[in-house]
Amino acid sequence: MQGESNLEIIGIDDINDYYDPQLKYDRLTSQGIQVANIEYGKPLTSSKWPNYTFIKLSLEDSEKLKDLFGGESFTHVCNLAAQAGVRYSLENPYAYIESNIIGFTNILENCRHHKIKHLAYASSSSVYGLNQTMPFSVHHNVDHPISLYAASKKSNELMAHTYSHLFGLPTTGLRFFTVYGPWGRPDMALFLFTKAMLSGKPIDVFNHGKMRRDFTYVADIVEGIKRVILNPAQANPSWDGKKPDPGTSVAPYRVYNIGNNNPVELLDFIKAIENKLGIEAVKNFLPLQAGDVPETYADVQDLESDMGYKPATSIQEGIDRFIDWYQDYYGEK
Repeated sequence: MQGESNLEIIGIDDINDYYDPQLKYDRLTSQGIQVANIEYGKPLTSSKWPNYTFIKLSLEDSEKLKDLFGGESFTHVCNLAAQAGVRYSLENPYAYIESNIIGFTNILENCRHHKIKHLAYASSSSVYGLNQTMPFSVHHNVDHPISLYAASKKSNELMAHTYSHLFGLPTTGLRFFTVYGPWGRPDMALFLFTKAMLSGKPIDVFNHGKMRRDFTYVADIVEGIKRVILNPAQANPSWDGKKPDPGTSVAPYRVYNIGNNNPVELLDFIKAIENKLGIEAVKNFLPLQAGDVPETYADVQDLESDMGYKPATSIQEGIDRFIDWYQDYYGEK
């Protein structure tokens, strides 16, 4: 990795069945990967981007991951792989331990032993848990998660800090705020709402609609990742152990929020979908679900000052792009 224009990228995914694997295969096809040739552990080069190679591989497979790191000359690593979903963590907690804890440990160990220049990894706005101080800042304490998913992401941050401190591995945690857009997860609200409304079915609106989310368009997330990965975390020389700052460290460790910095009322979010589809949603109002928080709001001041970047895609623009993709992909009008 010399610069943004000549990156050589190897992407890995185990293509599990947490959601429809066909969507994942089609996403790979759109990237120029011949999915008919996919075999576990076999590298496949994209026909669209010759500098991109895909390998079906699980982070929990420590031996295969070790072989991969040993056979390549990685300089930077970006870990976006995890068992996602707040609600699913109530049903299948072991999946989160295996992927988000064991898998992340394997990433850290390989980065340590292969002298990686920078590890950036996906954390989550879920780590803020019971914190009600708005907007959420990386300098706030986040010791009260309310789902195992959130706890696993907070654990990743703690684990990364340990490796930064002990081994000098630069690590940056990226707390994503409700990511949405084309090729997104079918269990997310925008996907569920669009599908139901096009089918003439009611949508489930939790907490009786009294929710606010800092929805962040996927292209804005990608731009944030690109800027962060090429700027390795630096130690904070003014960090004080008597007044510890959670977002920085005396070690080369940082945490950033990547959010739109503009929370949207859930009913306004639904209205934007209605505007695009020309359909009025039938709403089924329900209580707040276990593990959910009523509001998220990202303070992105550090991202803006350090990386010169702040997400800016409006909700209506982002929803319009998603629905255009959805209707094209599923052939539904």
